[in-house]
Amino acid sequence: MNHSLAIVMAISDESHGLFEHAGIEVHYSGIGKVNAAFKTFEVIQKTGCHTVLNLGSAGSSVFDAHTLVEVNQFVQRDMDVSPLGFAVGVTPLDKEIPAEIQLEPYFKHLPQGICGTGDSFETGQPKVACDLVDMEGYAIAKVCKKLGVRLISVKYITDGANDTAHLDWQDNLLLGAQKLLALYQSMSHQ
Repeated sequence: MNHSLAIVMAISDESHGLFEHAGIEVHYSGIGKVNAAFKTFEVIQKTGCHTVLNLGSAGSSVFDAHTLVEVNQFVQRDMDVSPLGFAVGVTPLDKEIPAEIQLEPYFKHLPQGICGTGDSFETGQPKVACDLVDMEGYAIAKVCKKLGVRLISVKYITDGANDTAHLDWQDNLLLGAQKLLALYQSMSHQ
């Protein structure tokens, strides 16, 4: 793989060391939007990459567990300034970056979905329409958009974003890491 691409994942639990064992560098952001934004900015500045590949886990009540889903749009499921008349998901007075950040699909064989990002582990129905939920993606997408860097994001569905999500998430991380690694290794053959 060329050095114009940098992989960003939230935590090492999502890679299970499989990427490192294969000699692939991964940048871990930590959990949440603030950590993800900071790390993504830092990675772009340090590496000079033209593409960020965000791999990780997500919950979904739309897609089946164990499915790889490419994100074609990110929204913020926890930005709520509705008491001041703004729609849920809209950052007030932010005219530079839209509330919905569109991504150009890369993996034509994967299902596409809208990912709702928020600083909470979702176990119910998000306030913003979305197909899957995570805790970092929108922040990564916003930094990439501001800096003119392409973002490709693929999420492994670990759970149904329901009341057993915390148990399912942990149980399914290893299989997710295996599938994400295989997907990454297939990129050099496309």
